[in-house]
Amino acid sequence: MLETFRIVMVETSHPGNIGAAARAMKTMGLADLRLVQPQQFPNVEATARASGSADILANARVCADLDEALAGATLVIGTSARQRRIPWPCLSPRQLGELVAARADAGEQVAIMFGREDRGLTNEELQRCHYHVAIPANPDYGVLNVASAVQLIAYELRLALVGDPDADLPPRRARSHQLDLPPMEWDAPPADNAEMEHFLRHMERLIIESGFLDPDNPAQVMTRLRRLFMRARPDKMEISTLRGVLVSLEKMSQAKKSGRAPNDPRSEKG
Repeated sequence: MLETFRIVMVETSHPGNIGAAARAMKTMGLADLRLVQPQQFPNVEATARASGSADILANARVCADLDEALAGATLVIGTSARQRRIPWPCLSPRQLGELVAARADAGEQVAIMFGREDRGLTNEELQRCHYHVAIPANPDYGVLNVASAVQLIAYELRLALVGDPDADLPPRRARSHQLDLPPMEWDAPPADNAEMEHFLRHMERLIIESGFLDPDNPAQVMTRLRRLFMRARPDKMEISTLRGVLVSLEKMSQAKKSGRAPNDPRSEKG
């Protein structure tokens, strides 16, 4: 069950943190580590800090950008120590465990992103996420080492999905409802991160061309639209339909500019 989770570390500067994160992952049963432009990797210090989890490092994928690291992910969680100007749905690690446990049988491909040691994830990176997760730390000193954050969140995932055999506790998902709910099979799988990005970029281009959005003074229009669609979590068929609507509107706009009817074959691009 934990094989559907990946840990994504963005531009990690200290190789020891990569090794420590790999060790944290292995102790909790996670194996998929993706590194976006790490400053030093492979590195002897990463290997030393991994301490018995060299296989996690050996299989870690070094990615050129976030698109590559998130490819195929249907649920993206970004870690953040503070709320941004535009609030985003935010969970505690315990709530994150409950969320993914409730959807464990849906085969979600879950990516959990961790940012740079000195400044975390950028606003743009956090806007790629369906949810943010924040660790409720000491308000006077809420700074947590990135590998420690990986350990804490991996622990909550394991507790929610696997349970605690030493304490004879079943997975929390087994008791997440007082009554069994009737089974429901959704008619299409959720859209993955790449499909969402293509749609959002297509929409942005179209609303700029329409004159609604001024690229020189965008305010928070696309941030709020991103939040809306990330919160809605459309499935593949819904995204395909939305893309079809955008294509249709684009064709109509081009036809009006050329003075041709929208269904005139001459209005199609050659």
